[in-house]
Amino acid sequence: MCRLFGFRSVIPSQMHRSLVQADNALCTLSRQHPDGWGVAYYIDGSPHLTRATATALDDHLFHRLSGVVSSETVVAHVRRATQGAVSVLNTHPFQHGRWVFAHNGDIPEFPKFRAALLEQISPRLRRFILGDTDSEIVFFLFLTELLRTAPLPAPRRIDEAMRAMAAAVGTVRAVCDVDGRPPAVLTLVATDGVTLVATRGGRELHWSSYKRRCADREVCTYLAAHCEAPTLTGQINHLILSSEPLGGENIWLPLADGDLIGVDERMRLTQGKMDSAGGVAIDRTFDTQPPRPSMQVAQGVSEATKSI
Repeated sequence: MCRLFGFRSVIPSQMHRSLVQADNALCTLSRQHPDGWGVAYYIDGSPHLTRATATALDDHLFHRLSGVVSSETVVAHVRRATQGAVSVLNTHPFQHGRWVFAHNGDIPEFPKFRAALLEQISPRLRRFILGDTDSEIVFFLFLTELLRTAPLPAPRRIDEAMRAMAAAVGTVRAVCDVDGRPPAVLTLVATDGVTLVATRGGRELHWSSYKRRCADREVCTYLAAHCEAPTLTGQINHLILSSEPLGGENIWLPLADGDLIGVDERMRLTQGKMDSAGGVAIDRTFDTQPPRPSMQVAQGVSEATKSI
């Protein structure tokens, strides 16, 4: 299996602590997940992707990249190969257009089902599948579901992204979870740099949207009540996803199997629950709540200095 990290914030943030220094950082976890690493981050709305087959802990490129990345949106992954050879083409995250995707899990006996799953992918997308992993197939199933409602470059509401992810999971389960076979393990994260969505499907995934106390509270111009307490309105300043809780001041909550979570372009938190058929029940708790204003405490501080 693998380990995931996902991040979305209102301001660009440095990733070195989360990827290298923190308890359970991907760099440390790569000892048990040595078959490659990848980091995707967005600059001016465009994804930048670096992948390698080396173990992250021993790769100077991983350490160097983790030290320089500052972005509002990041997805990172370390791999322990189950399906597909150890190669750059099979290393996560995967990218198509603005969309980036990573998977922690496995489809048991995947080669038996690959052709049937390919049939479910839009013909216009199949030629872009370059590797031989189950994960890349799941990504293109997700893209196929998005394509049913609008061109892939189109902006997406969070509920649209959630429904596309749930439908992709439902397709895999309908094809592969048959005849008493062990169920597919499908913990996923996807983003187009603005909308970020994730689900837990058999492998742990934790999330955090606030801290006990923000270390930058005296200088951050974006400080708000929801930075240091659960949101009451759905508005948040950051969402972090991690296979295992990272150390530090962040408060971590586990997702249950079938849970979906994500944020939209306004940084509004949305949660949902997937049913066995691939449908989604969206939690509408925050829909009628207006965003609360930030509690600004300082001006003129460089946004790029914030560290997660």
